[in-house]
Amino acid sequence: MAGSGAEIGDDDAVSGGAAPFDPRGHRVVAEQRWFDDFRLGERFVLPSRTMTEAVFLAFQAASGDNHPVHYDAEYCRAHGMPGMLAHGYQVAIQTVAGAGLFPHMIEESLKAFLEQSSRFLRPVFVGDTVYPALTLDELAPNRTTGVVGLRSTVHNQRGELVLDGRHRYLLRRRPAHAGAAPGG
Repeated sequence: MAGSGAEIGDDDAVSGGAAPFDPRGHRVVAEQRWFDDFRLGERFVLPSRTMTEAVFLAFQAASGDNHPVHYDAEYCRAHGMPGMLAHGYQVAIQTVAGAGLFPHMIEESLKAFLEQSSRFLRPVFVGDTVYPALTLDELAPNRTTGVVGLRSTVHNQRGELVLDGRHRYLLRRRPAHAGAAPGG
């Protein structure tokens, strides 16, 4: 740009002398957490979702499950249901930790996603709105790592628990060079 005093590619002129951009600092959650930073009872709310026909269609396409109970409204009504029935996995995936902040907090400490289990307690039909959450209910320390267990729950718009499950993650313990724990 003529007369601006800045040359193309002159990062210092554009940024006012600030440090150059570093993609490692481009995070949703800046403060990283390690096994030792978590406390029992912490809750991670995940986004609610109305289970629309489009959500059903997308899940059907991804899963390959073609049973009519999941995509044929007339079949469902003929079998005594008010509408299409969500596949159990379609409900379980609403608890994926990646939908919330938890995985952004553990980008540097995560070693492994160990397990996931679910119990399906009530049906979810097209048009229902689900409210997933994860609650920390297990902290099992090891020498350099620890297991974090999260209870996964999904409630419907009537407040009924429709899914109860678990996630378990293996996290590194805070290394000496990582600094003090948040708030500590």
